[in-house]
Amino acid sequence: MRRTKVVPIPVMGRHNINAYLLLGRRPVIVDAGTPGSGRKILDRVTAHGVDPAEVSLIVITHGHIDHFGSAAELHRLTGAPVAGHVADLGPYRSGRVREPYLPTGPMGRLMNRNPKLHARAEPFEPTVLLRGETSLEDFGLAARVMPTPGHTAGSVSVLTDDGDLIAGDLIAGSFMGLVPGKPANPPFHDDPRQNLASLREMLALNPTTLHVGHGTPLDPDRVRQWAEREHARLARLDAAGRLAARGE
Repeated sequence: MRRTKVVPIPVMGRHNINAYLLLGRRPVIVDAGTPGSGRKILDRVTAHGVDPAEVSLIVITHGHIDHFGSAAELHRLTGAPVAGHVADLGPYRSGRVREPYLPTGPMGRLMNRNPKLHARAEPFEPTVLLRGETSLEDFGLAARVMPTPGHTAGSVSVLTDDGDLIAGDLIAGSFMGLVPGKPANPPFHDDPRQNLASLREMLALNPTTLHVGHGTPLDPDRVRQWAEREHARLARLDAAGRLAARGE
């Protein structure tokens, strides 16, 4: 297959919330933004010369409203099936995220007050149910979906054969992408330790670039350095009994 091109689609601001268009033998969309973003995403897709009817799949990286909010709308606009992990079926089917959100720091505590994060999106039923590692070759893309739980139980990332990792909220740009190239936690994690373990597993696959849901692309070496510091920070919080994680 030909090389996969990764095209960011800004949903909010220049880099605050991103969806992605992956161009291979057939195009694939990753993530669906906030509710009401479907037409905006589609306009960006068509601006890159893609006929909406050619879209082979819509991959949702996890069950937060800024990533699955317009999944049902995009499905109607393109006719493409939607893929989501079985562990996040609850939010997809109800249109509501699992609450309470568990902030990773001051940014999360501030954002938790935003009523839009607690709104209800249009529910949808994934027609492609993800469980383990899944090849996207049948959808025209030299890539695979990789389970990366921790941010939510059903979080996934997409790794292309060229080494691009579309990482969802596995990692983010600092201050929701306002500081270019600086790795940081996204505002929330259901299980910070499990998320860090997933991040390290992806880094062990030697990706060339990390494309994130919030921010500009991140350099893997810089993310590795951040991950070491994050490991030490989480150990301190755990020792102090201050490390929160969502129970089963």
